[in-house]
Amino acid sequence: MARLFGTDGVRGLAGVDVTAELALGLAQSAAFVLGRRAREESRRATAVLARDPRVSGEFISAAVAAGLAASGVDVLDAGVIPTPAAAYLVADTDADFGVMVSASHNPAPDNGIKFFAEGGRKLADEVEDEIAAAMDRPLAGTTGREVGRIQRFADAEDRYLVHLLGTLDGQRLDGLRIVLDCAHGAAAGISPDVFTDAGAKVTVIGNDPDGFNINDGVGSTHLEPLIAAVRQQGADLGIAHDGDADRCLAVDADGGVIDGDRIMAILALSLAARGRLHRNTLVTTVMSNLGLKLAMSNNGIDIVETGVGDRYVLEALNAGGYSLGGEQSGHVIMSDYATTGDGILTGLHLAAEVVRSGRSLAELARCMTVYPQVLVNVRGVDRTRAASDEVLQQAVAQAEIALGGRGRVLLRPSGTEPVVRVMVEAEHEEQAQQLANDLAAIVKDRLAS
Repeated sequence: MARLFGTDGVRGLAGVDVTAELALGLAQSAAFVLGRRAREESRRATAVLARDPRVSGEFISAAVAAGLAASGVDVLDAGVIPTPAAAYLVADTDADFGVMVSASHNPAPDNGIKFFAEGGRKLADEVEDEIAAAMDRPLAGTTGREVGRIQRFADAEDRYLVHLLGTLDGQRLDGLRIVLDCAHGAAAGISPDVFTDAGAKVTVIGNDPDGFNINDGVGSTHLEPLIAAVRQQGADLGIAHDGDADRCLAVDADGGVIDGDRIMAILALSLAARGRLHRNTLVTTVMSNLGLKLAMSNNGIDIVETGVGDRYVLEALNAGGYSLGGEQSGHVIMSDYATTGDGILTGLHLAAEVVRSGRSLAELARCMTVYPQVLVNVRGVDRTRAASDEVLQQAVAQAEIALGGRGRVLLRPSGTEPVVRVMVEAEHEEQAQQLANDLAAIVKDRLAS
């Protein structure tokens, strides 16, 4: 049976997969599991609740609040704020846990529910499974004075804004011209104020959320409007968030895209130069570009590599005591300041490095040479045999020999679909494309289901 929780909470089509009934049941189960310590200490549990601006978040968050209050949990309802803000506020208020209603970069009809443990940390798989299991058994409700209260978290945005500005250690952005794309999402009410208060001259697009237009042709998954605005405004750089503002991608003054790998390279070198890159190590996933690994090696910085997913980056950061990690997609985690990816925080520190260094974003990004990367999805195959098929593995080995140490091959079976992803990096795109196509044909032939 498939897990209820995916890689980032419970997510699906709102009203079909993610219903009010599911939200109510999840909230009651979470209250039982995540409120355990409060019960042991004979006190009432507290939870921070937040959402992004998609319209379905209104009924889903109402159902979550009802489930929590009915289970004796006091709810601090922060309304529409970014996911990293919710995580921060769980820690800042010493709440027992938090709930974020969001589908991140997904289109408006989707929605999701994810939980944060005390301290604003993501849940371990076994805790999520415990919450899912608790939905199958009757849970006791509360009555009278035991019923939880639902209160508006009036200063949620202000607390988060002050926190973000405090991470700059006095570094100002005075004179910097920035275009922000808020994806018609949760960043719209906070990101422009943060960058303005830090001293930047800000132009904002994608900042008119109506509940239906989140991520619609704007944001980190649609960079064209940001590129056009940066060029039109003659800005120094652009910052793009996604719907819940846990991602950050950037655009330089000429419209060049600066992805998560290049952002991490810039921040890692800056932190290392200032003695703030813990254990002189950057945490990345297997999908990060080979150029990032080579750039770090050339500068004496170690790499720890994880599976795909920011939760695995977080696990490695926490286990090793590292301070920076992330994904090519723009999930960047600065663990000295946040317990999850934070697009506004990342954008602030990227802009601060432009001012601190006196160099343009394009110049800073030249610290890393991006290797051409080709990804081919081979569908309708038996993904479980990818690692054991000898002919396929020999073909991979031959492709790696052909690359001569100046590229790499990655076969990655999907975790949920009959798909094997073939990724090839090489110095030249033509070689990467040819090798990827050749390997994809072998995968299709050898793993036909």
